[in-house]
Amino acid sequence: MAVMMDKSGTDTAPGGYVDAPELRYFVMGLFFIFGGITSLNDVIIPKLKELFTLTYTQAMLVQFCFFAAYALIGIPGAMLVRKVGYMRGAAIGLIVMIAGCLAFIPASQTATYWLFLAAYFVLAAGVVIVQVVSNPLISLLGKPETTSSRLTFAQAFNSLGTTLFPIAGSALILGSLSKVSAKDLSGAALDAYRSAESQAIVYGYLGIAVALALVAAAVWMFRNRLPEQTHADSKGFAGFSLLKRPRFGYGALCIFLYVGAEVSIGSLIVSYLMQPRVMALAEQSAGHLIFVYWLGAMIGRFIGSAALRVLNPGLVLAFNACAAIALIAVSVTTTGHVAGYSLLAIGLMNSIMFPTIFSLASERLGLRAADGSGIINVAICGGAIVPLATGAIADAAGGNLAVALVLPAACYAVIAGFGLFARKPAPPVADEPVFS
Repeated sequence: MAVMMDKSGTDTAPGGYVDAPELRYFVMGLFFIFGGITSLNDVIIPKLKELFTLTYTQAMLVQFCFFAAYALIGIPGAMLVRKVGYMRGAAIGLIVMIAGCLAFIPASQTATYWLFLAAYFVLAAGVVIVQVVSNPLISLLGKPETTSSRLTFAQAFNSLGTTLFPIAGSALILGSLSKVSAKDLSGAALDAYRSAESQAIVYGYLGIAVALALVAAAVWMFRNRLPEQTHADSKGFAGFSLLKRPRFGYGALCIFLYVGAEVSIGSLIVSYLMQPRVMALAEQSAGHLIFVYWLGAMIGRFIGSAALRVLNPGLVLAFNACAAIALIAVSVTTTGHVAGYSLLAIGLMNSIMFPTIFSLASERLGLRAADGSGIINVAICGGAIVPLATGAIADAAGGNLAVALVLPAACYAVIAGFGLFARKPAPPVADEPVFS
């Protein structure tokens, strides 16, 4: 295929995409990083729940603060990317992530829960900026007709991070839990216990900060490797006009619900597997099994990247959503290992959902791709709202997590409907420019 060389030295194919394989590998590395960091929340929630003697609702504030950043930073992040470009935007996002990691130091030293929440918000703000860059960039770096497959493949590296990080995190963070319980202490003794036990969290995020600094340096070296991209001339919250398009609006809702359902289940896995009705595991043993949930997502995404080249993405999405509902039903109506592993198997069904919803909703956005990515990232705030509501249901049900799982099941039902709705190609839109 003939390509055109632009002034940056990057090959640009006639179809409007960039022929730069090395940048595809680099973007996949970004997916690995922010996926791993996000999954660490599932390990840290039970740790903080014990240290600060929290209810399920209070513990879910970790996810609320983390994913609230998507609602608050998504649009400014898209504006930043339009202004400075993809690679410089990624570098800025990584620097913000480093600042978030370093914020865990004062949080631990003062043993203050709200400071941990603030650190999570700053960390997530950087993740949002990096994700605003990554999703449209992976779409740009290849043929438009294979976007679903390529984005699913990139999401597989996101899942590789979500699989590996909890393994190390559960050993480092949950493994450090003392035999003493915070509920048995008070005053200065309690503060000292919280500060000492939270050091494992600090060490983990300091290591991540060092790795992020190296990646940020590499990103800066690549800052001129990508040709300048043309974006639609939109400002502020003008991108929300895309929600008037039924396909995009429905898709954005499904991103909200999907992330909410995925995060809700991931956040409850440790507590769920510890319940006598399920597997009655110790906290650290339950923490080790989180990787099964994310491993299923990783395997499914590698398989899905190939399957989506030959199967209808909308129908595959509908099938997986219905299968997730079936697995929840099995889990809440059985006991023991069947109940536990059927919940963990939902990770496999989640595998293709985010990239497929994203690509189906964003089809034919053309020059408004950055705006669309910003709105989609705002929709990720479902990871803040749905888990908080799920935790509130669990508390209202006296800690019965099986009852709380009804909410994620309802989210998957709406997603199944979107898969059927979007099974046909998006129609052209006359008033919005698109790549041919």
